[in-house]
Amino acid sequence: MVAAIVSGLIVSLDAFFIGLSLGLQGRVKYVHIIAINVLLSTLCFVGYILAVYLGEFLPFEPDLLVGGAFISLGTWSILGALRAKLTKPSKGECGEQGAGSCKTLIPVGVVMSVEAMLITIGITLIFADREALGLSLNLPLLIPATVAAAHFVYATGAFYLAQLRFVKKLPLLWSGVISGAALIVYGVLAIFT
Repeated sequence: MVAAIVSGLIVSLDAFFIGLSLGLQGRVKYVHIIAINVLLSTLCFVGYILAVYLGEFLPFEPDLLVGGAFISLGTWSILGALRAKLTKPSKGECGEQGAGSCKTLIPVGVVMSVEAMLITIGITLIFADREALGLSLNLPLLIPATVAAAHFVYATGAFYLAQLRFVKKLPLLWSGVISGAALIVYGVLAIFT
């Protein structure tokens, strides 16, 4: 169970960079971070329940499936950051000039929440005792609680760092590449551990 909690803390680190990005946008308020994390927490517990039921029907060890999913998510994150860096932002999009008018809050919140749900599913499938999976839901709820709490703490802390001007500028490329690399590392660990 310790490995599951540590994994939840590590893989949720991308929320730190999302919190920084949101904090640097002039129109994003703390209440938006709370709303995103309410959805995120709900989806973590939905993901946990899905993993418990999925675990009963998977005829194979889920390591390759989960590892491949995280490697794919990480690659998608890195490629998205590179694409955003290579394309010139138009008026009203996220960019160094138009960050205050950026309209990415809802998509960012949805993507972050779905990713947290997938993280919860993956950690539950990999670290939970296969015999414990089933209709009884007798696994400890520490896995979804850890993922949700880690996302909240990382995103909130980074948001306040940006709001207090400890961080004045964060290239979007860094955020996507670091987040993606963390997901890829976790995917590789899921396959080989």
